Amino acid sequence: MVDHPRNPYLTVDVIIETPEGIVLIERANPPPGWALPGGFVDYGESIEAAARREAAEETGLAVELVEQFHTYSAPDRDPRHHTVSTVFIARAEGTPRGGDDARRAQLFPLDRLPRSLAFDHGRILDDFRRYRSGNSRTEIFTL
Repeated sequence: MVDHPRNPYLTVDVIIETPEGIVLIERANPPPGWALPGGFVDYGESIEAAARREAAEETGLAVELVEQFHTYSAPDRDPRHHTVSTVFIARAEGTPRGGDDARRAQLFPLDRLPRSLAFDHGRILDDFRRYRSGNSRTEIFTL
């Protein structure tokens, strides 16, 4: 029997900006709370394709990826297992609808987010808020 190394799971998250706010989903599965749309990258799939797919599955929105924001890799960012998530900023229009493993999807102004955010999405959205306020990536992210 061949031993295989344990590696983190590769995931994506998407900050979807609309004229009315950003889209969050209420998770239908543990861990509970509100979260950015996202999920696991399938074998043979690019992270960009995974971001578009997950956004569509969980919100019903076709997104335009605008930029790659940052990659989050703290081993404790997901209580289930070690994940590494590349976060994209995207644009969309329309009314989000929860689907797949999202109980519902809803628009929130960036300054009025729900308190019960899953994973490290509170940190991600704090970083995003600072970025949108004019802070540079080097001011926000330290190596």
